[in-house]
Amino acid sequence: MKKALIIVDVQNDFCEGGALAVPGANEVIPYINLLMEENDYEQIVLTQDWHPANHKSFASNNNRKVGESIILNGIPQFMWPDHCVEGTFGAEFHKDLNRDKVTHIIQKGKNTEIDAYSGFQDNNHFMKTGLDDFLKYHEIQLVEIVGLAMDYCVKFTCTDAVANGYITCLHFNGTRAVNVKPENGRDAIYEMIQKGVTVLG
Repeated sequence: MKKALIIVDVQNDFCEGGALAVPGANEVIPYINLLMEENDYEQIVLTQDWHPANHKSFASNNNRKVGESIILNGIPQFMWPDHCVEGTFGAEFHKDLNRDKVTHIIQKGKNTEIDAYSGFQDNNHFMKTGLDDFLKYHEIQLVEIVGLAMDYCVKFTCTDAVANGYITCLHFNGTRAVNVKPENGRDAIYEMIQKGVTVLG
């Protein structure tokens, strides 16, 4: 069975000192590096938040405060601080993440009007990123997923992987939650398990 590792958004803005730092984010990087070292993956894919500066998910572009919600193109949109703006240091992958074996990079969140948590598609399900096509082209059947953040981009990447027909495993030790609310990470685990994601570790 051919397997791939999907590493979600291990970027400076989500790590320690970043604009949208996930608590404990830096702790997952050695674990992810070890996975790549000790396992044979047919493909190793990085996803990368890559937002235009005027992205509508940024509170600053809506005269709103971080943490508020608006309706954006018909669906609720959480207001985030400016983060992972294309071409900036914050959007770059963390320097400690070993990229020697990476075979493909998927950039997401590039459409000003629509956010994209999942590595597979935008939040409105209007546009696919090409990740599913890439994996199917390489006859991948099983995906293992790690990265940031568990209760947003990792969760939606996992559930979309299941929906696209992949055997899907989340490495619990390779992810951390934002936990805007304290229970968000826990709830994300429950939701993923209910939708068919296997949680490892």
